[in-house]
Amino acid sequence: MSGIAKLALADGTVFTGLSFGATGEIFGEVVFNTSMTGYQEILTDPSYCGQIVTMTYPLIGNYGVNKEDVESKGLSLSGFIVKELCRTPSNFRSDQSLDDYLKDNNVIGLEGIDTRALVRKIRTVGAMTGVLSTEDLDDASLVNKAQNSPELVGRDLVKEVMPSEANEWTECLTELGLPMDLILEDHSIDVPLHVVAIDYGMKWNIPRHLSQTGCKVTVVPGTATAEEILALDPDGVFLSNGPGDPRPLDYAINTIRELLGKKPIFGICLGHQLLGLATGAEIYKLKFGHRGANQPVRNESSAKIEITSQNHGFALNAETMPADVEVTHINLNDNTVAGIRHKNVAAFGVQYHPEASAGPHDSHYLFRQFIDSMKAASPAP
Repeated sequence: MSGIAKLALADGTVFTGLSFGATGEIFGEVVFNTSMTGYQEILTDPSYCGQIVTMTYPLIGNYGVNKEDVESKGLSLSGFIVKELCRTPSNFRSDQSLDDYLKDNNVIGLEGIDTRALVRKIRTVGAMTGVLSTEDLDDASLVNKAQNSPELVGRDLVKEVMPSEANEWTECLTELGLPMDLILEDHSIDVPLHVVAIDYGMKWNIPRHLSQTGCKVTVVPGTATAEEILALDPDGVFLSNGPGDPRPLDYAINTIRELLGKKPIFGICLGHQLLGLATGAEIYKLKFGHRGANQPVRNESSAKIEITSQNHGFALNAETMPADVEVTHINLNDNTVAGIRHKNVAAFGVQYHPEASAGPHDSHYLFRQFIDSMKAASPAP
């Protein structure tokens, strides 16, 4: 049975709706995602740790959830907000409803508020801290809590979601998750290449893609040192996505700096930002970030436009890019940096998700680019 729930923002705004999922009280940075589908990918993406996610599409939950489409071992986001929750999902792959899924994973849901008004508020004022509660329903009390809760900036959230130890990854993509280029062409490799994937909160579809192309994948925690990584004798190093502000992650930045020029490197999202910081670029917080599966990006070398899936609240500052690093991709919504490449060593990164499920798959070529860089760097058999 649904009860009353409230969301209070740090600027004093309060929204009242109905609860679903778990009960309780949490705080987090309130953000929005413009995807029409893929909510299970969003829910299980560790990059949302410390955030309350609002979906702009009005009806969420219509195809339920299933055991195949998870991107991590659990749900890391703080809360989930929708305009209308579908309580009667219909899909042949559905295992349970979204309501039950959030209950099982102890995540509070809020429905029935004006999500358009909330999103307009975030776009105008910027992403801010909020408190979501099914217990304390006093507006003044909730606003006070929101104003005194920790902000996302400056916190190390990676240590909350990364694995505790190294492990081998063997799972490939599901039949429904195969991009068309992998279906139509043989992208397997003759001699397996060994990729060490540094997990800062990695979505599982990334190692699935690498395994699908024949790579041996070893996943290591985000705190792994360059010495520990090189001891595994990889052909290349992958830098994963992850949550929060990259600037406090000195341990990751130092490791990447030591690896530059020693092994080919490919970074996605947080990994891209950390790569930029390791080369000497600076980073800044976006007003409300880019989150959705319809973000247009221009490839500067080909002038082709890619539709991409994105989830980040920080961006590299193009004006601080060192001379030996070039910008390879631009976000066409606001001209922010969406991709970089080191001119002198094999290292590149993108500020979006080429592995996204349910898509789009426009940028899947980046995995082939990474494989080609490892082949070029590996000695001939």
